[in-house]
Amino acid sequence: MNSYVLRDSDVGFRAMVQGSWVIMTWFVKETQVLTVRAPAEVIPSSDLYSARICSTEGPNCVDFTMHNVTRDQAGPVTCNVQGPYKPQTAQLHVQESGTVSIPGGNVTAIQDQLVEFQCVTTSWFPVPSVSWSQNDHAVNSSLYNTSSTAEGEVFTSTSTLKIQAVSNTQVECIATLPALKTPKSSFVFMQIAPKPTDWTVLIAVVVSFGGCALLVLFVVGIIFCYRRRKEKMPIYQNEMKRVTTESQSSPRADEQRNGHVNPSYVPEDHTRVTPNLFLSVQNNLTKIGRVMKIQTENMDSNTISTASDSSTVKHRHATIV
Repeated sequence: MNSYVLRDSDVGFRAMVQGSWVIMTWFVKETQVLTVRAPAEVIPSSDLYSARICSTEGPNCVDFTMHNVTRDQAGPVTCNVQGPYKPQTAQLHVQESGTVSIPGGNVTAIQDQLVEFQCVTTSWFPVPSVSWSQNDHAVNSSLYNTSSTAEGEVFTSTSTLKIQAVSNTQVECIATLPALKTPKSSFVFMQIAPKPTDWTVLIAVVVSFGGCALLVLFVVGIIFCYRRRKEKMPIYQNEMKRVTTESQSSPRADEQRNGHVNPSYVPEDHTRVTPNLFLSVQNNLTKIGRVMKIQTENMDSNTISTASDSSTVKHRHATIV
């Protein structure tokens, strides 16, 4: 009473008549497409339809066949037998199957990683039923979800599966329709890889501990320096007080220079000559020069007078320093 077939395929219906009959007519969506006369005369309307008497059931059984069905032919298919018989109607469902694919191909996953797979079904009518299997075992429907969109007169569906990477697995996506005797599917392999060493986390931990250690050392160094400085401050202050006290209690420097400590000692200062001492020495030298000049002039006059009195002339020379 209900037939599900794929487009462009053949579909058959069988009518059984209880009693004698003469004329049988077949209708597809209210259009008469074929007539059968007992016992075996068939009058078709086109090459798309045919009928024959069943070989095993006898003349009261007729097989009606539709060839290369289209989606336009989907709907009621009615058999009407003249006489005291009620028409019988079946339903024809014409479907289309498309393609199934898992984009990306095989997957290598890290142990315990959550892996996502997508399955795409294209050009199906109506929307197919999509399911998943893992190593030939059905996957719980709570682990995946499917959405569909219409593209003209057909549908495209996308199903997303998320599973935990535990062991090497064959993951299969299955799409089916009532008209399909064998579902269409696509599968990939998921291979498990060992967990790599997370150097990023290790480096972050080392840097964190290193930074904390450096901070602690820095704080300890500051405390140590502060304590050392605090310990040296009293010693420095005491030393300064001692020096100040000794300097205040000892004789002044100018008194020592005047010989109060040692009357016979007069310090020499080779780096400095006072202006008064320099002027005194200069005045004395000037006076000595004048005296020596006068004495020389007198000696020269005496020498001249003596020469006039004596034949012997004596010469005297004076040197002024």
